[in-house]
Amino acid sequence: MSQELRAVEWTGTGLALIDQTALPHRTATVDVHDVDTLVDAIQRLVVRGAPAIGAAGAYGVAIALLQGEREGWTDDEIRKAVARVREARPTAVNLMVCVDRVMTRFGEGLDAVLAEAAAVQREDVEANRAMGAFGADWLLQRVGADRPLRILTHCNTGALATAGWGTALGVIRELHARGRLEVVYADETRPLLQGSRLTAWELVQEGIAHFVQADGAAAGTILRGEVDAAIVGADRIAANGDTANKVGTVGVALACADAGIPFLVAAPTTTVDLSTPDGAAIHIELRGEDEVLEWAGVRTAPAESRGHNPAFDVTPGRLVTGLVTERGVLEVSAGALPGDRLR
Repeated sequence: MSQELRAVEWTGTGLALIDQTALPHRTATVDVHDVDTLVDAIQRLVVRGAPAIGAAGAYGVAIALLQGEREGWTDDEIRKAVARVREARPTAVNLMVCVDRVMTRFGEGLDAVLAEAAAVQREDVEANRAMGAFGADWLLQRVGADRPLRILTHCNTGALATAGWGTALGVIRELHARGRLEVVYADETRPLLQGSRLTAWELVQEGIAHFVQADGAAAGTILRGEVDAAIVGADRIAANGDTANKVGTVGVALACADAGIPFLVAAPTTTVDLSTPDGAAIHIELRGEDEVLEWAGVRTAPAESRGHNPAFDVTPGRLVTGLVTERGVLEVSAGALPGDRLR
């Protein structure tokens, strides 16, 4: 099922997005035919994961063109609508890269825009398959275990988060396909339990043995020697290898460094932003305070308390043992920097 799963699908007249806020209890789709609905879907995490958001943004150019045709917009109004899509989530660079790529075909009309968006989606699936193989090869060689591996992952990086197959979860799937995976520890992940709701759901589809654990349990699991490696995705990677990913990732990386086990980041080259020199230049999205001050609409903190709710954190490149892309693996902590190797 996961091999066929598409979080983002063009229907011919609009987008069908798997509503990731409804999983795992209900499988539903959100139909998108206008820019407001698409921006809302991106911001509410109906569609999430940097590559999936990028694919949605690519098709968002077509959504804006079609809406503009229906409502008599000028070219300038259509471009402003596309800009709203591009800026819907500021941390994930794939959204901006994919929108900008499709906009190079804007002057050629709808068919050209749709062809470019479809290419974005197709190339992401191909990249995911390639990085799955590269990552599995590297891990098996690096860990050198003569038994199946125990892997920890954070957030959701599977077919739901991409155009198909997955990044970090794609590496895990490749290990599973080779019979070299024992178990996965899936961190539950804030703000919307992406690990327990989405990663666990995808692992069930694959028949992969796993535990769901609280984010705060990850470091202890690693330091007790229960994990051979951690694999995560990324929303933006700076030229020096600093990596922005879902909040809680940097704690996993620190624990891996202390335990002396690999910390692997899996992401396509579209996630590498060579114009960003380091992590300090990455904009970190702050989400609403209610996500940490309330539970299911009920206030859990004192009325006087304020909420600090960063959606991402930045892992320094010195803690990234390997960065796997569709081109291979860069050993970032050993000095192989994206800015030097991926230009």
